[in-house]
Amino acid sequence: MVVPVPPSLIIGVDVGTGSARAGVFDRRGAMLGTARADLTLWRGPGTMVEQSSAQIWDAVARSVRGAMAQAGAGPGDIAGIGFDATCSLAVLGPDGQGLPVGPSDDPARDVVVWMDHRAVAEAEEITATGHPVLRYVGGVISPEMETPKLLWLARHRPDVFAGAAHFLDLADFLTWKATGDLARSTNTVTCKWTYLAHERRWDDSYFHRIGLGVLADEGFARIGARVVDPGTPLGSGLTDEAARTLGLRPGTPVGAGMIDAHAGGIGTVGVGGNPLTHLGYVFGTSSCTMTSTAAPVFVPGVWGPYFSAMVPGLWVNEGGQSAAGAAIEQLVLSHPASAQAQAQAREAGQSLPDFLAARLTAGGEAPSELVQRLGALHVVPEYLGNRAPHADPEARAVIAGLGMERDLDSLAMLYLAGLCGIGYGLRQILQAQAEAGAPVEKIVISGGAGESPLVRQVLADTTGRPVLATTAEEPVLLGAAILGAMAGGLFADMPAAMAALSHAGTAITPSGGATAALHARRYTAFTRLQALARELRGVGGVRSTLT
Repeated sequence: MVVPVPPSLIIGVDVGTGSARAGVFDRRGAMLGTARADLTLWRGPGTMVEQSSAQIWDAVARSVRGAMAQAGAGPGDIAGIGFDATCSLAVLGPDGQGLPVGPSDDPARDVVVWMDHRAVAEAEEITATGHPVLRYVGGVISPEMETPKLLWLARHRPDVFAGAAHFLDLADFLTWKATGDLARSTNTVTCKWTYLAHERRWDDSYFHRIGLGVLADEGFARIGARVVDPGTPLGSGLTDEAARTLGLRPGTPVGAGMIDAHAGGIGTVGVGGNPLTHLGYVFGTSSCTMTSTAAPVFVPGVWGPYFSAMVPGLWVNEGGQSAAGAAIEQLVLSHPASAQAQAQAREAGQSLPDFLAARLTAGGEAPSELVQRLGALHVVPEYLGNRAPHADPEARAVIAGLGMERDLDSLAMLYLAGLCGIGYGLRQILQAQAEAGAPVEKIVISGGAGESPLVRQVLADTTGRPVLATTAEEPVLLGAAILGAMAGGLFADMPAAMAALSHAGTAITPSGGATAALHARRYTAFTRLQALARELRGVGGVRSTLT
């Protein structure tokens, strides 16, 4: 008798800001196939940014089918599937149809994207209440979180707010589309909705205090009456309709999802030792830091501590910046030579950052020595505010020491100064966490912008911490696949899955001596420019949110 071979492959799906991606992995963490599909961003008045949940689900389906084809896998080979996504807000009507979230009145535009800052005023009002739950978001709630956005909808689109049947973090939207199960992930609602995971409850008084008491009065049915840990099997697996759409077998196990950065965290922080000593750093369009602790640590201006939101049984603090890779792009595109650089990069088959990195290192200098050429050029790349540790959405970028040069070399120097600014912002977060009692020894990096050897060396030098990479080509996708592996019963728990699927790769050591001393001086300049920018906001007639 032929004994059937149990399915052993897993799928991870990652929905980022600009694309949906899928990867097929084996039980050792090797990626066998991958595919992606682009997404549309609509920008409205001010800082409004919107997407379409229907387009996102279609892109997920196309990427899953493409990854399966590249892997040469069949539906019966898949033991489980996991989803991660940006912390965007999907607003759906009673039949699951999208509802318009902005002034366009287009029901296809039913997702408020994570980077949307329409709710700055609402966030400031919520922070001013001083409610105790705000202790778990660093004391200052961000306009990127969901309750300020819900309050904005209740005020500015009351018809949409009243008519909505479901408000879903995007990862929870994906698992609902896959299974029909409306359970929310502990990760999403704890990190972005003020759910108190350590007490397994919502705080009714918070919602009444901020003007969203109707959600509490309904028993939180529209935002999550049932909350489960990431990787928990949902429903009866893939529904027949979802299975047809994705090209998989009905009943395939689906794990409760995660925010994309945290998926990158579980795909990386378990490598090379104890996750308590490692900071997970996702460097993409935005950046995100994740620090695990055994006991809760409260860091002013840093989100959390969140219990069991990433690694079960551990607390996590989350920092980072709203614009990181996007800030570098904004910076270099403002230079007169950017069009010339883009044309040459295309001709060479390179991205613009890779082209600039190659130009910087073409002279044979070690990457750590390049900082000596920056001179008086400094960049504080806070184009979209400071997420951590100042929790200041009104902060803006500062460039000091810029001359009249218009050539490619000056553009490359501006790019390097911007990277140093990203590194100094990370150093600032590490310092704030260490002072609060959550020090880390190493940085484990993931995300597209962090793949460059130059970027990794700059981050090591600017922070004074070793930077580790994993062997995984796509650690965020691997993190999503870990959720599928848990749902499929391939491993006993998340730590076991992390240990089996994620493996340490290269390690970048920070430079010491004169280079370290120079970065220390430049870091001091960075913090002084930040402080001056806050002061000048007041001079310009805009009240500073910080003292």
